Amino acid sequence: MKKRWIPRLLLTLAVIVIIVFMFFPFYWLFIMSLKGDLDLYKMPPDWIAKNPRWDNYKTIFTDHNLGQNLQNSFVIAFSTTLISVLIGSWAAYALAKFRMRFKSLILGIVLAVSMFPGIVVVSPLYMQFSDLKIINTYWALILPYLTFSLPMTIWILQSFFKQIPDALTEASVIDGAGPMRTLFQILFPLAAPGIFTAFILTFIGAWNELLFASIFITDYRKFTVPRALTLFSGQYTSSWQLIAAASVVITLPLIVMVLLLQKWIVAGLTAGGVKD
Repeated sequence: MKKRWIPRLLLTLAVIVIIVFMFFPFYWLFIMSLKGDLDLYKMPPDWIAKNPRWDNYKTIFTDHNLGQNLQNSFVIAFSTTLISVLIGSWAAYALAKFRMRFKSLILGIVLAVSMFPGIVVVSPLYMQFSDLKIINTYWALILPYLTFSLPMTIWILQSFFKQIPDALTEASVIDGAGPMRTLFQILFPLAAPGIFTAFILTFIGAWNELLFASIFITDYRKFTVPRALTLFSGQYTSSWQLIAAASVVITLPLIVMVLLLQKWIVAGLTAGGVKD
């Protein structure tokens, strides 16, 4: 009885070790961003930046135009996410609540599309986008991003819509509400955790994507942040402190978004884990 605190102590220590292990790379990335060229290669390394060089953060905006890259990434990621959630919610609503033939086949096809590696569709997409004259435009990235984000959005939202009792939708129909009004005024509020989960996952995927951004965008003024980050490394030298500083800046919007939406994200990811 007196030693019940031992398992709790061990569990607490294990959690602390795991947290330190997970967050150490981010800490070291931040420390690297504050070092100079000589300090980066110092052995043994300094675990704390003794002479922090905050001007590294100024350099990535003045010399490397990171501000424009952040704007490009935000417009592309947000547009992709918004369109994906809107279209995906309509498709998920239909699959979850409407009677239709071959519903399982449709869901299987949707899932199969998400399994295609991006490199497989690069060549045909490039030829099509060249014919459409949308190379070096935002649409050259938004369209392929939608192809891979929509299946995930549909799967997440249709599982949420299935859990909503049909009595609610039937009552809205009796009251004279159409499908769109039912979707936006009844199902959307009830499926908010799933919508936020699909939103953040789609946004993160579009924000971090590099393959399509490297091929469909050749104008440096239209580069996204992952594509711009590749320019920090030259043929013979690499400005690792600037790469680290840019990585910190690129990661901050995602951290803020996850912290703001963490309640809904956890609810969305764990929904359906317990069956009544």
